[in-house]
Amino acid sequence: MVKEGWQALRSGHWPSLLGAWLHFEVSFVVWLLIGALSIPISEELGLSGFKKGLLVGIPLLGGSLLRIVVGPLGDWAGAKTVGLAILALEAFALLLGWQWGGSFGEILIVGLFLGIAGASFAIALPLASQAYPPAHQGLAMGVAAVGNSGVLLASFFAPRLAAIFGWHQVFALMLLPVLGTAGLFFWLVQPIELDKNPKKPSQGYLSLLSQGIKQKSMLWLCGLYGVTFGGFVGLSSYLPIYFHDQFHLDMVTAGSFTALVALAGSVARPIGGFLADRFGGLVLLQGIFVIVMLLCLVSGQFHTIAFAVVIVFGIMLCLGLGNGVVFQVVSCRFQGIMGTASGLIGAAGGLGGFLLPAGFGWLKDLTGTFSSGFLTLGCVSAFAAISVMIVQRSTRFIPPKAVSET
Repeated sequence: MVKEGWQALRSGHWPSLLGAWLHFEVSFVVWLLIGALSIPISEELGLSGFKKGLLVGIPLLGGSLLRIVVGPLGDWAGAKTVGLAILALEAFALLLGWQWGGSFGEILIVGLFLGIAGASFAIALPLASQAYPPAHQGLAMGVAAVGNSGVLLASFFAPRLAAIFGWHQVFALMLLPVLGTAGLFFWLVQPIELDKNPKKPSQGYLSLLSQGIKQKSMLWLCGLYGVTFGGFVGLSSYLPIYFHDQFHLDMVTAGSFTALVALAGSVARPIGGFLADRFGGLVLLQGIFVIVMLLCLVSGQFHTIAFAVVIVFGIMLCLGLGNGVVFQVVSCRFQGIMGTASGLIGAAGGLGGFLLPAGFGWLKDLTGTFSSGFLTLGCVSAFAAISVMIVQRSTRFIPPKAVSET
């Protein structure tokens, strides 16, 4: 399996894949920076449960909205150009967080601007997809999407830096990797190799966006990704608050546990893409959603930190696998408009990521327990599993590998 994976990575333009991964990795750190700093920010501002959820969810909402714009824009204007623009806007947002953001309203505005980093997804995955032949695109996109391990870096390092320098200064320190990434991305990614979509000259931005929205299978995959990626990124943002409020951990320890469970989801993503290349995505998705449902159903047993970490680790592992599987299906179904598909489906994932912490915070204020949030996630996963089963058995469904372009 390792040998096959290595040969698959050598079959395409690996410097472009490296550039795509680096862009997404650093951008993911920026995107989840407020979530990683949520404990000191919420303590300084004295936030309620709902406001805590809203605080960490706002960057995810901003990323969701911008992915809709960035995806088709990458197909139309070129992924490399748009990718560099995203990094420049990230630098501006970090400057804003460093010099501003002293009240709840101001930090929400900063979070909304930081959402531009979440739009990196709609650039990194099409770059990886277009750099490799169809037989290995699931693995390639999975590798690029390992950039979501940026949550590991944010969760582990941001609280430690905040303890030393203060949380405002963490935004300033983050400017260094963003600017370095811009230089490497410019050097590694070769647009002549990547931007070879034959439809690009004849289709405008609005035409590409309209073409994507009209596809029923696109809307269905948006729903699935809203569960898998929305669950992963939403939990990654909210877990520091959960570990701190439920088990009274300090921000450094809570960040360390969040980094641990986020690692499972990040590493699992390329494995999910690789397995989907070999065995088919829909079969795997059914099992993944069922397991997530079962794990969430035992959430009422979260009485000790050890048990909670084990269960959340399993949930994040399954969600990470699901992320890779969903986009293997996307790469086969929407090869001709991968930027648009990545933007729309990625937007749904970001929206799911916003709804999860906001919903968890609201339910915590309403019920006094975090279990209600996990049980809701389990119910949503059950509906997702049923939808996959229905689509797979439908005679109208065309297997994704049979369709290279819509």
